[in-house]
Amino acid sequence: MNNPLHFKPSLEDLLKSSIRSIFKNKSRTFLTSLGVIIGVTSVILLVSIGNGLKAYVVSQFESLGSNILFVAPGQVFNRNGGFNNNGGASFLATSFTVSDWNRLKRDLKTTAGYIIPVSQSPTTIKYLKNSVDTNILGTSADYAVARNQTPAAGNGRWFTSQENDKASNVAVIGHQLKLDLFGAAPALNRKLIVGGRTMKVIGVLNKIGGGFGGPNFDSFIYIPLITSQRLTGREAIQSFQIKINSTTDLEAGKKMIETSLSKRFKDEDSFSVFDQSQIIGSINSILNILTAGLSGIAAISLLVGGIGIMNIMLVTVTERTREIGLRKAIGAYPRAILLQFLFEAIILSGIGGIIGIILGSLGTLAISPFFPARVSLNSIILAFGVSFIVGVVFGVAPARRASKLSPIEALRYE
Repeated sequence: MNNPLHFKPSLEDLLKSSIRSIFKNKSRTFLTSLGVIIGVTSVILLVSIGNGLKAYVVSQFESLGSNILFVAPGQVFNRNGGFNNNGGASFLATSFTVSDWNRLKRDLKTTAGYIIPVSQSPTTIKYLKNSVDTNILGTSADYAVARNQTPAAGNGRWFTSQENDKASNVAVIGHQLKLDLFGAAPALNRKLIVGGRTMKVIGVLNKIGGGFGGPNFDSFIYIPLITSQRLTGREAIQSFQIKINSTTDLEAGKKMIETSLSKRFKDEDSFSVFDQSQIIGSINSILNILTAGLSGIAAISLLVGGIGIMNIMLVTVTERTREIGLRKAIGAYPRAILLQFLFEAIILSGIGGIIGIILGSLGTLAISPFFPARVSLNSIILAFGVSFIVGVVFGVAPARRASKLSPIEALRYE
């Protein structure tokens, strides 16, 4: 035997011996660690996607400003702060109108900078032979300023209050819609067919970003609210976005909005007034549960990998029975045998953890241009910590079996 254990081997000697034993058969080592590699990679990828989505949601709402209040039909949130399961039914039960808009503008004249109506509906847009299914967003002249979406220099302009009052056939299109309809060709002053009506493109927005299960505003067409109502034949306004003059006036603004709308809606469940922190909190709660669930499913691979390590280590104990007997015969303590095999199992899972971290991080970088994903130090520590625990837990049984072998019976083993 190349490196027999002494009577009192140091931990360093045991560790070196374990490393030599593992790397004698590199292909077995890799295949044994494969389950841990897959599990760690999956955990890091899924946690990174969850972190990226949360950061994306926060950035989207923060871009609006912290002093925005939202008014929606029905009760959006339940008493626990989560989204109301009956939100769809309550949403359909209430409809805002232009009269509500005018009343809010009158009652919040000194409190709100902008009161923006939003009316959204699906449509088909045609330009020459190109046809795109998208959404109309009917709104006011203040929408672009309030949401920091004014077309950049050279990309036209937003529509005016006068064009809204006259129901002018003008439109501003999103970045992606412009590419879908016109490609690299200029879009300004071109005529589109929207719901059978001809619309003139007066502005093109910069890329906003979006999607990932939510609305992709880059594919929307933005038109004056009155034009939208006449085009679709629906006068209902779906929601309001209200920009309060100061963040310190948010609570006062909420009460003023509730008082104003209560003049027409007697039932307090007819509408909701909330700020972005409530939306972000509810969405993050959902994403946390989803990420935890998916990570738990991915962790099953770590369990399978641990079982694989245990099985291979048990086979290794059997293959090295004579070696174990010889070491015991020359005075090796059972504790030294146990530690060596335990070290081997931990190193196997550690190798799998390190490779998994590298693959998970590279995978996150690969998908980040297409999907929000962000590697966090917590996910790396969690994944590697779990892989270490897997090595300890599933290495104990083979190590104990090796340490309890009788030296006489082990030496007789063929």
